[in-house]
Amino acid sequence: MASARDGSDPPLMTAKRVGLLGGSFNPAHGAHRRISLFALEALALDEVWWLVSPGNPLKPREGMAPLSARFASALKQARRAPIVPTTIERQLGTRYTVDTLRALKRRYPKHNFVWLMGADNLAEFHRWRQWRDIARAMPIAVIARPGYDAAAIASPAMAWLRRHRVPAASFAKAGARSAPALTILRFDPDARSATAIRRERPDWAEQYRSAALRDRLTRLLVEEAETS
Repeated sequence: MASARDGSDPPLMTAKRVGLLGGSFNPAHGAHRRISLFALEALALDEVWWLVSPGNPLKPREGMAPLSARFASALKQARRAPIVPTTIERQLGTRYTVDTLRALKRRYPKHNFVWLMGADNLAEFHRWRQWRDIARAMPIAVIARPGYDAAAIASPAMAWLRRHRVPAASFAKAGARSAPALTILRFDPDARSATAIRRERPDWAEQYRSAALRDRLTRLLVEEAETS
């Protein structure tokens, strides 16, 4: 039987309710951890998976640290928490979120996924490839972010999603809620950002040089030579 080490699919995991938070994590930081833990409790999730992207089509490649460094920073921030950083998009070969979500649903058919995103992403969600199909693929929970709430509420995507809005309490109780469904989570603002960290510490990735860490989902090593 082929093993995950040779790139074949790992065994299916026990069914869980899982939040998916995608991003560059360039680098991962405390706000990522804080909003994930908040979503875990607010939505009664078992885990949050951080999808550390090999490359974001909406972000410039300049200034993007190697995938290995971004993954290592995510592991550091996720320690001792039900948060699972993963580079599974690299193994799936997907570039766009809609394709990633479809592939994850095929690979983990018994899992109940919830897509997590910040209000800044909702503000430009209409620019994402097949964004309506993303909304139809799984429920969405939007986490408030300072300075972006007004743009998110006024966005073209919100105009379409508004009819599917569900209170957070009933969203959490529904278990395997059908999509489209949208809930908005509000909590104390956290202004930390990867942009500010890179401005203050442009060499932040150097601390993760030569790191070779194993991805818990794919069972594969994420090494320095594998850049974004």
